[in-house]
Amino acid sequence: MNRLRALVLLQECTGDDIWSLEHCRLRQIPEEWIEELSDCFESGFEHDLQTIYVGERITNQYRGIRDVDLAQKLGRQLGLPVDQIASQSASRRSLVTALQDAAEEM
Repeated sequence: MNRLRALVLLQECTGDDIWSLEHCRLRQIPEEWIEELSDCFESGFEHDLQTIYVGERITNQYRGIRDVDLAQKLGRQLGLPVDQIASQSASRRSLVTALQDAAEEM
């Protein structure tokens, strides 16, 4: 994956979303990455942040790729110190934002 493509995809990440496998393929995520990063996620219902929504509908299970995992993979592809940034981040969202900031500074 070229640098520009990786930067564009990193900017699309939020830290809170799960990308469908179809969306990943449309966004030209390499198939090996899809196989490596995809998983089946279950909703939790104690807190809204644990609940998975497809559109406005709640779903119990969803197969896809967490965009925080994708952001870390993209960061590594870009040569960012992902582990160091992750150790200083308090949340998934702050990790993705820090990766985006570090990529912009390169």
